[in-house]
Amino acid sequence: KPKAETVKPVATLNLSELLTGLLRKIIPAFLGLALFVLGWAMLSSFRTELPSPVVTWHAAVALFADPFYQNGPNDMGIGWNILYSLERVGLGFGMAAALGIPLGFIIGRFAFIRDMFAPIIAILRPVSPLAWLPIGLLVFKAAQPASIWVIFISAIWPIILNTAAGVAQVPQDYLNVARVLRLSEWKIFSKILLPSTLPYLLTGIRLSIGVAWLVIVAAEMLTGGIGLGFWVWDEWNNLNVSHIIIAIFIVGLVGLLLEQLL
Repeated sequence: KPKAETVKPVATLNLSELLTGLLRKIIPAFLGLALFVLGWAMLSSFRTELPSPVVTWHAAVALFADPFYQNGPNDMGIGWNILYSLERVGLGFGMAAALGIPLGFIIGRFAFIRDMFAPIIAILRPVSPLAWLPIGLLVFKAAQPASIWVIFISAIWPIILNTAAGVAQVPQDYLNVARVLRLSEWKIFSKILLPSTLPYLLTGIRLSIGVAWLVIVAAEMLTGGIGLGFWVWDEWNNLNVSHIIIAIFIVGLVGLLLEQLL
């Protein structure tokens, strides 16, 4: 006669353990930020031209008090500059994903096409993103599409390479079974390749959005117009260093937010 199974009680959530685990994460982060601010304050005491954390905080409060003001095309609030930069990043990144994802699947799936594109990718991938900017200005004759072009050409490589690497990692046994079952290419893609490649694909997308956000600031510094990069360059010309420091934190926070969302 089989023994009766005993039902184990579900462990209740211990509030003290939850708070302890939370504090273990918060305290090191707080100490790291405090150490960073302390080092910044010490450096600003030796170099008086560098704004202190207190001065920068007051400048940030005043800056974000009205982030969406408009006093002409060359004088807009920081909110508009962030939105314009995000728009360019969205367009360039979207184009890179629309082309890079299917191209990565094709390169990973077919050896002939992989060998055909290998020398092109090997030559073009290490090129600095800003080296593509003159080509964009020459072809498109305008700063806006040239900036989007730089984002596109910089963000496409992580998507292609990670997607192709994911396709290459699919077990050959799966493809052999698909061949025996005479599955169509669409069935192979939707039932085998896509589920297996998804972790690699999402890694490439996260890397790509990070590269796109890094590139846009430098591109806007050179092309001008509205955007975070142009705003930083304009504040440097006005010797407003506190706004430049604020822009550095904005770029970091927005980039972190984009990666976390993905």
